[in-house]
Amino acid sequence: MKHEKEYPSEKSLDGSVHELDGIHDGLEFPTDEERATLRRVSDTLPWNTYLIASVEAAERFSFYGCSVVFTNFIQHKLPAGSHTGAGGLNGQAGALNKGQQTATGITTYYQFWCYITPLFGAYIADAHLGRYRTIMIAVGIAFLGHIILIISAVPGVIEKPNTSLGVFILATVIMGIGTGLFKANISPLIAEQYRRTKLFVITTPKGERVIVDPAMTVSRMYMYFYLFINVGALVGQISMAYSEKFVGFWLAYTLPTVIFLLCPLVLIAGRNRYIQSPPTGSILALFFKVFGYAAKGKVSANPIATFKNLTAPDFWEGVKPSKIAVGDRPAWMTFDDQWIDELRRGLKACTVFLWYPLWWLTYNQLNNNLVSQAATMTTNGLPNDVLSNLDPFALIIFIPICDVLLYPAMQRWGWNFTALKKITAGFMTGAAGMVWAAVVQHYIYKTNPCGYSVGTCEDADGNPAVSTLNVWIQTGSYVLVAFSEIMASITGLEYAFTKAPKNMRSLVMSVFLFTSAVSSALGEAFVTLSTDPLLVWNYGSMAVISFIAGILFWFSVRNIDKEEDTLNNLDEGHVGEVEAL
Repeated sequence: MKHEKEYPSEKSLDGSVHELDGIHDGLEFPTDEERATLRRVSDTLPWNTYLIASVEAAERFSFYGCSVVFTNFIQHKLPAGSHTGAGGLNGQAGALNKGQQTATGITTYYQFWCYITPLFGAYIADAHLGRYRTIMIAVGIAFLGHIILIISAVPGVIEKPNTSLGVFILATVIMGIGTGLFKANISPLIAEQYRRTKLFVITTPKGERVIVDPAMTVSRMYMYFYLFINVGALVGQISMAYSEKFVGFWLAYTLPTVIFLLCPLVLIAGRNRYIQSPPTGSILALFFKVFGYAAKGKVSANPIATFKNLTAPDFWEGVKPSKIAVGDRPAWMTFDDQWIDELRRGLKACTVFLWYPLWWLTYNQLNNNLVSQAATMTTNGLPNDVLSNLDPFALIIFIPICDVLLYPAMQRWGWNFTALKKITAGFMTGAAGMVWAAVVQHYIYKTNPCGYSVGTCEDADGNPAVSTLNVWIQTGSYVLVAFSEIMASITGLEYAFTKAPKNMRSLVMSVFLFTSAVSSALGEAFVTLSTDPLLVWNYGSMAVISFIAGILFWFSVRNIDKEEDTLNNLDEGHVGEVEAL
């Protein structure tokens, strides 16, 4: 059997034996008693993570800076006398005049496209090019899309709605490809900068023995990665909302393109600093061979029996090389037992992700319906799409609070707030955010001069007639969804990275991102509710779905939650030569 590398081993201070790998050598590993009693802390984050996070901040500035104005660009009409779509102080910015349903449908399609393309990006990176090279190609593709997007909004084009829409759709298709290749690989690349994977014990300057938990370190890494994302999103969204309102959509698309150019500059400047995993050939092809071998004799005409066989606890034991005589092993069996354990762990993560499309339904309301809701309220000159920035603003405030105060306090109180518990809490807070939105929508209908026709209500001069409710009442929805993101979205990134085999990290990460695409497809079924007088039902449906999904999620994963420490501390598996797909 051929491995990447054979390592000698050493005995830890607690008597356990581990491989000498240049990463964990000389560390003291905790005993079972220490695992159960010692407080856990995260390790110091490597500086490379901040460098890569700055790339993500620039990319998210461009992504959200553009997409925040998509709803207004599509939904509302070009203001009288305007050649740029700018609405001015008291007017509504707009361009294509296609209505709220069309705007919601197109923005939902864009979300779907941006999160299905990571599957392709993951395959390219894992099998052929590696993460860094794939990211560089992604940046080039996305930049081309940005240039085409600017063309859709320049004077002369924007005044021809059908032409502008065609150019706009082409731009989003190209940008979606670039975004997908980028997103599948930037998250694993940042977490790979931290190499430790096993628990170890240190003594703090105060004399306290604590366990340094790599899972907590990766969790913290992704929290600050998400913080950088939202700094970029916040600045991009606020500045572009004012750009479209007072100058026009061409500027709202040009400035993000300029900021986007920071991505290749920072990536190239730090290329010799990054820890990178080389491409390993198609592990996906190997997976199908392994699964087929393990499933041999376990599939029958009885679907219930087949399901039980394929989900049995010992399903993967039969494909471990140690259980098969050397002469009976297929030629492709170039891995060790530990890699099978890692593969099983990665599949467990994918089963966790099956529930995420239902959570994303609530999050996606921020990008379309809540923007439209703000346009029906009293804004006092504030652009209606500025309020969506309450979400990244809340994240920037609450992420450090969770990292420095909330999570450490839970550790001191003896409550192990595991990844799966966080995700469950994310479903519940997302549901609460949608309840808030439904209540606000109910009172918008009650306080608007046109009642249930608020979306098309105009005064005698043709200006929008809005509810007397102040737009800042929306704050509760955005803050609750922000907390939901901290619990569910950030933890999903962490879970995808920590549970995937090293040579399948982009693939498993893309599966997590793909759940957002599935949610966008599901969201198309709810587009019919994205219009008056059905918007209360829209938000109420999202709340019920997220709440019930959270309950069912916990009952489906509670046994996996009990394995958290075991899954996080598996020995690293090795794969030899893997034939290309």
